Amino acid sequence: MQSIADVISHVYQSTIFLYGLVLLLVYAMLALFSMLAVRQYARKNNDYQLDVLAGSGIVPGITVLAPAYNEGPTIIDNVRSLLTLNYPRFEIVVINDGSTDDTLEQLIREFSLQEVDFAYHIKLKTQPVKRVYKSADPAYSTLVVLDKVNGKSKADASNAGINAASFDYFLCTDVDCVLDKNTLLELIRPVLQEEKKRVIATGATLRIGNSCEFDEGVMVRMRPPRQLLPRFQEVEYIRSFVLGKMGWSYINCVPNVSGGLGLFDKEVAIRCGGYDHTSFGEDMELMSRMCRYAYDYNIDYAIRYIPKTLCWTEAPNTLTIFKRQRIRWARGLAQLIHAHFHMFLNPKYGKIGMIIFPYNFFFELLGPVVEMTGLIIYLLLALLGYIHWHNALWLLLFVYTYSIMITTIAILWDQLTFRYYKTWKEVVFLCMTAFLEFVIYHPVIVFFSLRGYYYFLTGKQVSWGNMQRQGFGKK
Repeated sequence: MQSIADVISHVYQSTIFLYGLVLLLVYAMLALFSMLAVRQYARKNNDYQLDVLAGSGIVPGITVLAPAYNEGPTIIDNVRSLLTLNYPRFEIVVINDGSTDDTLEQLIREFSLQEVDFAYHIKLKTQPVKRVYKSADPAYSTLVVLDKVNGKSKADASNAGINAASFDYFLCTDVDCVLDKNTLLELIRPVLQEEKKRVIATGATLRIGNSCEFDEGVMVRMRPPRQLLPRFQEVEYIRSFVLGKMGWSYINCVPNVSGGLGLFDKEVAIRCGGYDHTSFGEDMELMSRMCRYAYDYNIDYAIRYIPKTLCWTEAPNTLTIFKRQRIRWARGLAQLIHAHFHMFLNPKYGKIGMIIFPYNFFFELLGPVVEMTGLIIYLLLALLGYIHWHNALWLLLFVYTYSIMITTIAILWDQLTFRYYKTWKEVVFLCMTAFLEFVIYHPVIVFFSLRGYYYFLTGKQVSWGNMQRQGFGKK
């Protein structure tokens, strides 16, 4: 007769095996869907279409929102990058969210800004906007700068920008990001191509720009980050966007559009209440409410992703700043699941209720919890002699090699399709990072995620914070 310990050990190991097997199958499915989606994108789109759109006078207007809080080291180059965007009808709204450095002073001096009377209609409640600036130089006629009281979140600043937006679509980005000149053309294209569904959001691949070369806000040479921590993030971003987001896009199940780069339908965003200033994952939260609104009001919607890299962001290069970022992301995920749990396995909400929410709950939210508790229980079972070490080591080796394989597929697929890196030496250099990711980077992510969950459960107060930008490299 089996002892209670034997039964517990068997049930636990069987549950963990099933959990891991489902997750591995999901990754394999996403890899396949991603390849199909990238091929579909390459077949349907070409540069000639962009040239036609760039010369068209009837394309939808787009407002580019760039919240800024203490972005002095990078603000001028990044606003110049936004000004180089290739699109017939757009405006740039920079929201100075109560910066305590010289962010606003630099903008005023560099772009000849003057305070103006502005028809600011409050559709979404935010902290007060104190002043509105526009340039006296006609070369910067598309630039608007809002100076507002700090709202302690990017969401509050973004909502102020939506209030000031003139056009039907808005693109939300971070002011530390550098965008490809054709970003607006690329992101509006799925909106115009969709015949039956209303595209409420589109996104594209983000990359780490720490070691890339930039000239006057334009990326001129892409390189893998030299520092190990940003390089880990580059690998993570490629896998997440090229494999994950593109795979979900193929079946119209995109879980969220990144806050670093996303184009949104302004009407739907306003009607569902805009960004939640209390959320630490405002991009995920807005996407969930827009999807919920679409189902509640019978809008046949779509969310599309583009495999091309259109945005480069400055990744944290110190563990302190990285910890702050990942704790905030994890806390935001926990907030999201808690706030919208009524959609979980709810057929009324279609794919978001039956696919996206269960995935986010079981594999994104519970993943770090399962890993940490699994490690503790595994050590206890090992001490009690209930672990078959031969099988356990083979299983660990399989998981390790599988994770490397998935990451390598994403990196190689991305390089073979778009040729972002000039030499294959750089590609191999990036692929080798995957061998260290599992044993160095991933445990750190798990630890910071659990800390974020703890902050959520205890209600610990954490502000938006200063990411301490270093600025991008010059040519």
